Amino acid sequence: MKKVLLTFGLLAFIAGGINAQVATTPSPEAKVQNPNAATMVFESEVVDYGTIEQGADGVREFKFTNTGKEPLIISNARGSCGCTVPTWPKEPIKPGESSVIKVKYDTKRLGAINKSVTITSNASTPTKVVRIKGKIIAPQTSPVKETSGAPTEK
Repeated sequence: MKKVLLTFGLLAFIAGGINAQVATTPSPEAKVQNPNAATMVFESEVVDYGTIEQGADGVREFKFTNTGKEPLIISNARGSCGCTVPTWPKEPIKPGESSVIKVKYDTKRLGAINKSVTITSNASTPTKVVRIKGKIIAPQTSPVKETSGAPTEK
């Protein structure tokens, strides 16, 4: 009985391995790309905030142009965390036209910034990752003017 169960187990394991290999083989249709597809070309794929003070304006822009032959449609843009919120154009960007993706970073957080924004579109490269970086420091405060601590006599 043990030999029968072992044989069935071995056959199931082999069948599963063969099935996994067949499933990972790419189909010939997957290699075909649309030569007229939209293409998203950024002026810069990294926006450097530099060193800014806590609470400063955290909005920056990624400028891009559709250099393809079809309209570019951005379906989603997602920040790597809740502190990075992108806003993207909802209307199609025609070939040759430019637009921007705005990114708002929560500047209440102190320290280094190194976040990403993942953009999903119908472009020839459907997923694109752009980055923001910089450093947020505590605001500079002016020294408090000290007054004489001695009580005045009358």
